Amino acid sequence: MSGLAATAHAPELSISIVAYQPNLDLLRETLRSLRDALEVARTAGSISAAALTVVDNDSSDAAEVEALLPPWHEGTAWLHAQLIRGHGNVGYGRGHDLAIERAAGTYHLVLNPDVVLDSSAILEAVRYLEAHPAIGLLTPHVANATGGREWLCKRYPSVLVLALRGFAPAGMRRPFRRLLDRYEMRDLPEDEIATGIPIATGCFMFARRAPLQAIGGFSPDYFLYFEDFDLSLRLRRLTEIAYVPQVRIVHRGGYATRKGWAHRRLFLQSAVTFFRRHGWRLW
Repeated sequence: MSGLAATAHAPELSISIVAYQPNLDLLRETLRSLRDALEVARTAGSISAAALTVVDNDSSDAAEVEALLPPWHEGTAWLHAQLIRGHGNVGYGRGHDLAIERAAGTYHLVLNPDVVLDSSAILEAVRYLEAHPAIGLLTPHVANATGGREWLCKRYPSVLVLALRGFAPAGMRRPFRRLLDRYEMRDLPEDEIATGIPIATGCFMFARRAPLQAIGGFSPDYFLYFEDFDLSLRLRRLTEIAYVPQVRIVHRGGYATRKGWAHRRLFLQSAVTFFRRHGWRLW
């Protein structure tokens, strides 16, 4: 069966991006790579339709963000984009929830505005989930802006691990390298699929919509940081998480504790909320 013939029966995909004072050049590149990846998946017959919701958490640049969207719905009925604005800065997770609550497709992608997708990323993600119904969320292979690798898969964190990662200088972290590597699951083979992932961190979370909505999406108790940890643990009560290296992206953000004391304060507040809810582990 050809890709076009299969498309009518293929699943639909929704995507949400939360923007807060975004770098418009990065966002433009994210949207370009996303559209290219959607076109590849559509041509192959893996998706029948896609709907992007950009949630603007800062109205001061909403017009500039909206100006990036019109090409998405020119001359096509299967690809649609909308901007949600005017609600103020409700936080990262709650922003995505505004889109997740309205989603109606088979799959939903939580995407950062600083991610560049490989052209086959959507195709490979849908193919994997269609073939593995027990998996409800997948996390991809990630490179950073300089070509190095990022590790989105995590084991349950401890207070010591987070303190070392967030606040200790490089020399102090060195004796704890094995502990930190274990937390980041660096023992996983880079190019092999792995299931049973405890936590997937969230610049690219490709999920089945039904279990995502069943758990209520992200918790409103986290304004920023650890909402992806919390969601992963709650989602695993219903389904499983997999690392799928055939799905490839480049991430140009992250590193919360390098963004100044305001971000560090939010990081610490969310960490306390996370441990109170899911259990403290000191080391």
